[in-house]
Amino acid sequence: MNAPCPFCGTTAELFGNTLAFVIRDRYPASLGHTLILPRRHVADWFDTTPEERQAIFALADEAKRRLDAELHPDGYNLGINVGAWAGQTVFHVHLHLIPRYRGDVTEPRGGVRAVIPGKQHD
Repeated sequence: MNAPCPFCGTTAELFGNTLAFVIRDRYPASLGHTLILPRRHVADWFDTTPEERQAIFALADEAKRRLDAELHPDGYNLGINVGAWAGQTVFHVHLHLIPRYRGDVTEPRGGVRAVIPGKQHD
């Protein structure tokens, strides 16, 4: 038996539109770590509709504006894990919007390449 989806039916919605919504990550990588999800339960980014993708990206823009005003981060990482071998643990697709702050790591060069150990500074 599969565990219930932690995102479906959540009451933690910050804001949204008809096809997607925004929540804060329960286990944040940084202050303000935000998730943008389609309302429809769909596991894989590549199974979302063009309309869902547009709705998700529109909310990512709005979430960034709000985070800029509230927390003033120095940069952002955006990411979507697709499949268990890419690190996906919750199979309801979600876009991570991760604020980054000057000094949060010693050397930020390479950014998301760090998901492969030893590749960040290549």
